[in-house]
Amino acid sequence: MKRCCLGLTVLAICLFVASTASAQMGMDFFKKPDIAKAFNPVVGKGAQYLNTTTSSSAKKSRTMEMSIVGKESFEGKEGFWMEFVMTDEKNQTFVGKALFTTVDFQFHRMIMQMPGQGAMEMTFNPTAAHREKMEENMNEWHSVGTESVTVPAGTFSCEHWRNDKSNSDIWTSDKITPVGMVKEVTPNASMVLTKVITDAQDRITGPVRQFDMQQMMQQHQKP
Repeated sequence: MKRCCLGLTVLAICLFVASTASAQMGMDFFKKPDIAKAFNPVVGKGAQYLNTTTSSSAKKSRTMEMSIVGKESFEGKEGFWMEFVMTDEKNQTFVGKALFTTVDFQFHRMIMQMPGQGAMEMTFNPTAAHREKMEENMNEWHSVGTESVTVPAGTFSCEHWRNDKSNSDIWTSDKITPVGMVKEVTPNASMVLTKVITDAQDRITGPVRQFDMQQMMQQHQKP
């Protein structure tokens, strides 16, 4: 059952990162926003972050990477493969990537790979309710000016965005690929840019099969 849980974790990470990154930047990937200038997909480039979360009992840190690892046309539209790589405290690496088109900021395909497992393609069909929620979150962010921000990866001139409702801040730069994020601070977590990636390679290896939840559950129920 453990591997099944890991698979669901990867899927959750991919969905969470995709939606959170867009929401944090005031970006709705289903409707091109005014500040899309911060979004700059370049094949082979990306960013590495240190994500730290705190709670009443513990403090946890993990490394996350977001990179553009390929370019592919979808229904005549220019598309890019954005890959998310997350390494947990046990040094296990979870990988997921999604194909999105820049003209409308829509995701069309999603592939994930668990540690020691083959790659699986997930069905990705966001609902109208999901899009509406992202639109609502987008409207909560407002610009508070330009600031110089220093993080482990260096010093950057950033646009400072503020969400008064969640008491959160995020700083973005159009020099960072792909989502522009340099630093984020929330009441219970922070994320800082630790490295600018200039030689990103696709971590998804081997053949890709269609994800079958029912089949996976049946396999793990066998004695």
